[in-house]
Amino acid sequence: MALQRIVKAKTQKGKRILEQKESKIYENVKTAMFIKGGNTSLAVTQVLKELHMLKKPHAVMFKKKNITRPFEDHTSLEFFSERCDSSLFLFGCHSKKRPNNLILGRMFDYHLLDMVELGIDSFKSLFAFEGVKCSLGVKPCLIFSGEAFENDIEYARLKNMFIDFFRGPVVTNVRLAGVEHVISITTADGKIYIRNYRILLKKSGSRTPRVELEEMGPSLNLAVRRVHLASDDLYKKALRVPITAKPKKRKNISRDAFGTKLGRIHMEKQDLDKLQTRKLKGLKKRKSEQRANASRAKKTKTVSEES
Repeated sequence: MALQRIVKAKTQKGKRILEQKESKIYENVKTAMFIKGGNTSLAVTQVLKELHMLKKPHAVMFKKKNITRPFEDHTSLEFFSERCDSSLFLFGCHSKKRPNNLILGRMFDYHLLDMVELGIDSFKSLFAFEGVKCSLGVKPCLIFSGEAFENDIEYARLKNMFIDFFRGPVVTNVRLAGVEHVISITTADGKIYIRNYRILLKKSGSRTPRVELEEMGPSLNLAVRRVHLASDDLYKKALRVPITAKPKKRKNISRDAFGTKLGRIHMEKQDLDKLQTRKLKGLKKRKSEQRANASRAKKTKTVSEES
C-alpha cells in the first residue's frame, strides 16, 4: 500500500490555497482546463480558444503543448487537475488516424471519472457570425434534443458532462434581462450538433417581451469516437451528497403538479354547538320555540332527578 504524502503549508498564502482545495459541503463552480496535445490542427486550436471564451472566468488555458494520450495514460491530466484545482478538461489533438480530435472529461477527487472522444466534422467560428455577442461570464440556458440522450447510457452520461461543463455558477434567482445565451445540443444519427444563440428581447405591445434567437457561434458538428465511463460504484460515490447539504424535509407540506404549495393542518374536533356565528334577526329563534325548548329542558331535568 502506497503512503500518501501530507502537504503542510509554510506560508499564509499556501494555507489559504490548501483550504480552498479541501472538500466542501457546497462545492465551488467547476473549473475547466483547455489543453493542447503534441500536434494540433488550426480547427482544434480555434475550437479550444472559443470554448475557453465561453467558459470564462472559470477556465484555465494551457499555452504549451503536452505530449500525452489520455486514453492510454491519464496520470498527467490528474496531475494538472490537482495543480490547477480543476475537475473538468478539454484536450485537443490531431493525427492521421484521428484528425481534429477533442477529448472531453471530468475528474473526481483529482482522479479520472469519465471521458468521451469527439471528432470535429465541421466548425464555424464565432467571428464568422455578424452581430453583438453575449456578455462575458453569463450563465447559459441549455437545451438538449434527441432520444439518444434519454435512451442510450453513453449519450446520457455525455449529456451530464455537457451540463457540468457549461452550467456555470448555481443561482437561486434569475433576472429576465440576464438570460442572454442559449446553447442548443442536438443528437441524431450518432452526431452531436452544438449551436450557440443570443437571446433578443423585443417589444410585443404587452408586458411580456417577444423572444427571438440570433445565432452567434461557434457552431460545431461532432462525431462520437471512443468512450471511457466510470464504473457504477465510482459513479455512485461521485454523486453522493452530504446530509447537511440536503434540504430539510418539512412535514405536511407538498406541491402538486403545477408547483402550488399545499399544507395539511391537524386540528382538534370542534364543538359546533358553541360556534359563535354572526347575529342576524332572521336567525333568531321565536319566543314560542324558546318556550318549548325551555320546557323540554325542564322536563328532562325533573326526570333525571326522580331517577
